[in-house]
Amino acid sequence: MRPTIAIVADTMSEPSDVINYNNADIIPNMIKNALIQTGGTPIVLPFPEQYGLVNTLVDQYIRLFDGLMLPGGPDIDPQFYGEDPTPQMGHVVYPEDVFELALIRATVKAGKPIFAICRGMQILNVALGGNLYQDLESNFPTATIRHAQAPNGQYPHHPVRVRDGSHLHAVIGKRAIVNSRHHQAVRQLGHGLQVSATAPDGVVEAIESTHGDQCLGVQWHPENLYLDDHIQLRLFADLIRRAQGRRI
Repeated sequence: MRPTIAIVADTMSEPSDVINYNNADIIPNMIKNALIQTGGTPIVLPFPEQYGLVNTLVDQYIRLFDGLMLPGGPDIDPQFYGEDPTPQMGHVVYPEDVFELALIRATVKAGKPIFAICRGMQILNVALGGNLYQDLESNFPTATIRHAQAPNGQYPHHPVRVRDGSHLHAVIGKRAIVNSRHHQAVRQLGHGLQVSATAPDGVVEAIESTHGDQCLGVQWHPENLYLDDHIQLRLFADLIRRAQGRRI
């Protein structure tokens, strides 16, 4: 039986040319496709606007899935890691942050596997007690790479070095060329997390559990690369493998 993989929904709060209604719950299409292709059954978890319903929904959601997928999205409100917002901070969705933080902690407590992408990696780190650089250009002066790439975001942009002996190394090898669509990054690590890949300028590009393989996060977007770089599909297959052991 295929494991059930929950994908946290983002929200489109303003009308667009394609979706002409407010507050549409959306997920990246390529993430859904990658999970199906690698043997998962994806479901979508919308977040509530009412904070008082978060714990109730999380308690019910946690019973529905074997593994959790945290996709990209907007910035994370810095109050959740004890900082005031700087002028460079981008768009945030406070109710989404509240929900994801509670869901991540419940998922970790339940022992279910997590795979996190871009913002997903960042909020995983915050949920476990870490913090972020709110803006690399202003907070990380030694950065030598443009991490918010100018070319189309589906194209590979810079290399990453993967730590020998890490779980990520076992999945994709010691080096990859990745895309880069972020201006925030992991600063201090959360509890139980370690760095498993970095960019040439030292920016954290992947994190994972210090013991076992419960959590894995990457800063790039493998869902936009795997059609041309099949190594990236292994990241989704790895979540499916880890979730098999937690099948409901």
